Amino acid sequence: MAELSFDNPVFRVYVIAAALMVLKMIGTAWLTVYRMMKVDAGYRSPEDERRGAINKSPREGQLDKNEYVERIRRIHQNDGENVPLFLVIGLVFVLVEPGLTLAMCVFFGYAASRLLHFAAYLTARSHELRATCWTVGALILVGMTGAVLVKAVA
Repeated sequence: MAELSFDNPVFRVYVIAAALMVLKMIGTAWLTVYRMMKVDAGYRSPEDERRGAINKSPREGQLDKNEYVERIRRIHQNDGENVPLFLVIGLVFVLVEPGLTLAMCVFFGYAASRLLHFAAYLTARSHELRATCWTVGALILVGMTGAVLVKAVA
C-alpha cells in the first residue's frame, strides 16, 4: 500500500504530527509525576503513600487532591480523550489521498490546536480561549472524518 509508505509525503506529514502528539502526551504524563513529587501530594492510589524509595516519608494527606497536580492531570485526561481520535482518523485520512498542502494544514493545524490548548490550560487562561483551541482541533477531526466517509461510500 503506497499511501502508507515514507515515500508518500502526506504519510510523512501524518507521522510527524502523530509523533508530536504522542510525545506531548507522554511529556504531560511525566509532568504530572513531576508535579506530584514536587508538592508531595496529589497521589492517586493508596499504595502511593506507602514508604518506598521515592516516598521516603509517607504522611497523611498525600492522596488529597492538589490543584497544582490536578490541573496537569486534567490536561493529560483531555489529551487521552482527543488525541487517539486524531491518531486513528488521521491515518485513515492519508488513504483519502489529500494534497500535501491540505494534509499539512489539517495535521499540523490539529497539532498546533492541541499545543495551544495545553498552553492555555496550563497557564489558566480563560475557558473561552481553551475552548476555542479545542474547537479548532475538533473541527479538523470532523472535516477529516467527513472526507473519509465521502471516500468510503463513493
